[in-house]
Amino acid sequence: MISQLAWGTALIVLSIAIQAVLMAVAVRTIRRHAAWLGRPPYLPKLAGAFCGVSLWLLMGLGASIWIWAVFLHWTGALADLELSLYFSLVSFTTLGFGDILLDKPYRLLSGMMAADGLILFGLTTAFLIEFIRSLHVAQAEAADGD
Repeated sequence: MISQLAWGTALIVLSIAIQAVLMAVAVRTIRRHAAWLGRPPYLPKLAGAFCGVSLWLLMGLGASIWIWAVFLHWTGALADLELSLYFSLVSFTTLGFGDILLDKPYRLLSGMMAADGLILFGLTTAFLIEFIRSLHVAQAEAADGD
């Protein structure tokens, strides 16, 4: 049980770190292009920037799912990598179909994987909402200045 908690915690910390780095890069990129994003035409730039940032952060979510899958396969919790990836995706997104269950020595990991997914989806959602809000405010201020 202790080893499951230790490994699960380490993987959650790694997932958060990956997403934090991707968010920091996104912030730096957004700031670098702030003047351009604040000039007309607003809507296409807002849509394009939102899509770009969303896809960028989706890479972090995908990387975390793959990390969990590789870990499950490496430990022997699941027979093959495809099954591990499927289980990781289903658990990470908190769907939890129940068609695949981990054996007792690994059971806690599925809950930790779901918690990791909730944390990362929450962080990503908050980041995207703040991104849209701040970009919209910047564009409105630029339009008022014209």
